[in-house]
Amino acid sequence: MSRSILRSSLAVASAAATAFVLVACSEPTEGGSDADSTASSSDEQVTITVYTSEPEEKVDEINAAFMEAHPDINVEVYRAGTGDLNARIASEKQSGDIEADVLWAADSPTFEGYAADGDLAELENVDTEGVMEEVIDEEGFYIGTRIIPTVIAYNTDVVSEDEAPQSWQDLIDPQYMDKLVMPDPAVSGAAAFNASVWLESEKLGEEWITALGENQPMIAQSNGPTSQEIASGSRPVGVVVDYLVRDLAAAGSPIATAYPEEGAPYITEPAGVFESSDNKEAAETYINFLLSEEAQKIAVEQAYLPVRESVDTPEGTPALADINLLTPDLEAVTEGQDAAVATFQDAMK
Repeated sequence: MSRSILRSSLAVASAAATAFVLVACSEPTEGGSDADSTASSSDEQVTITVYTSEPEEKVDEINAAFMEAHPDINVEVYRAGTGDLNARIASEKQSGDIEADVLWAADSPTFEGYAADGDLAELENVDTEGVMEEVIDEEGFYIGTRIIPTVIAYNTDVVSEDEAPQSWQDLIDPQYMDKLVMPDPAVSGAAAFNASVWLESEKLGEEWITALGENQPMIAQSNGPTSQEIASGSRPVGVVVDYLVRDLAAAGSPIATAYPEEGAPYITEPAGVFESSDNKEAAETYINFLLSEEAQKIAVEQAYLPVRESVDTPEGTPALADINLLTPDLEAVTEGQDAAVATFQDAMK
């Protein structure tokens, strides 16, 4: 349990409100109300800005539910991929303060870096009771909000269930030459994390990454295009986050998931509060909502795996306890991520 997280759960107000959310092309507003006038006041509305890599329609749904429960807190969003978010934050730091209150994106190594640089505030009033211990930062700077494993996916019109690869080792078989697709770790935070986990794994390592490259997989920009390539049959087998497979299958695409026998690396889409935020109380109220049973059930409806074992996984998905999740040394994965991305890119040439 984190040393600074959680003293008490925050009460949820019940009222109707109009959701106002800015999409990726929008610029977040600067400034905001002083922290003393945050969620504790029902007469004034505080605006918090969230930087996120969540898909637009999914973050919109979460924010609408949050603002209905908390009409005194307005949420504005800047949405982009993890790499673009990191570039924006770096630019803002160079010119002044970070212009957001909450970062909700990507993976633990990303947050480890921001915590080490002093960009994140220690969480003081975030309730972690009932939340999986694996997603809670021991230092108290961030907390995971969903479980997002990376899996093997395949097109069911091209590959039968009996023939589908069931392990990472299966993917280096020559039969998959020119049939694989996976996201670019230089763009995707999840893919960069995976590369580091694979490189650190005793069962896989650099030898496996090199052998994978010999099968000449297509490197798509991110997980979204990767899943589309698999669903179309253009590259019938691939490596992708599991919720996209569920989304496509629910929409009628011929695509299915295999959780690798060696275990699936996973990210937790953490959330944290920027140290420069003037609205830390409201920002922590937002994070409390992301962890609440209400929001976790919305996450499951959005095809994610929850961080509360009390909330069921999506229909047709194994229970959390039945999924083999890789839990590598986070410090080693964080420190080795840049080298892992370079190793991966060299192997794919």
